[in-house]
Amino acid sequence: MSDRFDCGECKESLYGRKYIQVEGVSHCIPCYDRLYANTCQECKELIAHNARELFYEDRHYHEHCFRCLRCDRSLADEPFTSQEEALLCNDCYHNEFSSKCVACDKTVMPGSKKLEYGGSAWHEDCFVCHGCEKPIGGQSFIPDKDDYYCVPCYEGRFTPRCSLCKKALATGGVSYKDETWHKECLVCNGCKSPLAGQPFTSQGDTPYCVKCFSSLYAQKCASCNSPITGFGEGKYISFQDRQWHQPCFKCSHCSVSLVGSGFFPDRDQILCGDCNNDQEDQ
Repeated sequence: MSDRFDCGECKESLYGRKYIQVEGVSHCIPCYDRLYANTCQECKELIAHNARELFYEDRHYHEHCFRCLRCDRSLADEPFTSQEEALLCNDCYHNEFSSKCVACDKTVMPGSKKLEYGGSAWHEDCFVCHGCEKPIGGQSFIPDKDDYYCVPCYEGRFTPRCSLCKKALATGGVSYKDETWHKECLVCNGCKSPLAGQPFTSQGDTPYCVKCFSSLYAQKCASCNSPITGFGEGKYISFQDRQWHQPCFKCSHCSVSLVGSGFFPDRDQILCGDCNNDQEDQ
């Protein structure tokens, strides 16, 4: 009589039946699946001995259950990513979690060059100057509302230019007669000293410091013979072809101020009423 050949678990004969050995013990297929088969993470059913099984991070799947959560594409032979235990194909992962280029609205793929500013992202080739339309790349740029400019284009369009050298005024500068100047460009036309921060005037469109203007163009006070510049005690009195500083406009005899009072010219002199009467009585 032949030896018995039974399943090590249910003891049913294995003659004429498929079986699987585990550590020298033979099992019928139902017992093997019940004892050793893994449970599919997705459908929660056993993965039978003859099914293709996929394994990822301590989780087991039927081949047909190993799919992208978004597009349902099989991931058995595709690159994929796990996002909070959900499986996603690379396309769906990048569409959902990668940055979108604000210029072309396409995904900025991981590993590709991108630029980020103000919470937005661009492909490197999509981040272009609004003026010359050339890629800005790693160069400096200047935002203007929703547009971006390379420095040369921005300076050419928006930055004031110095009235003298015509170069851009990046910072600072001096304003004079509705024009802008570099501080170092606004100088006296006579002595060439800088005029920024000090009183100055002009003859026509040409700027002068007080000293040069006084020496070249200012009228002389008929009393003290100093220039009448219009600066400091700049008020003056004019009579016929003569001018006086306001403090110098006083009687030639008694030195009383004649500002706001009547006076009498006497050749090169000016007299108050009293001195004029005294002179007439003599």
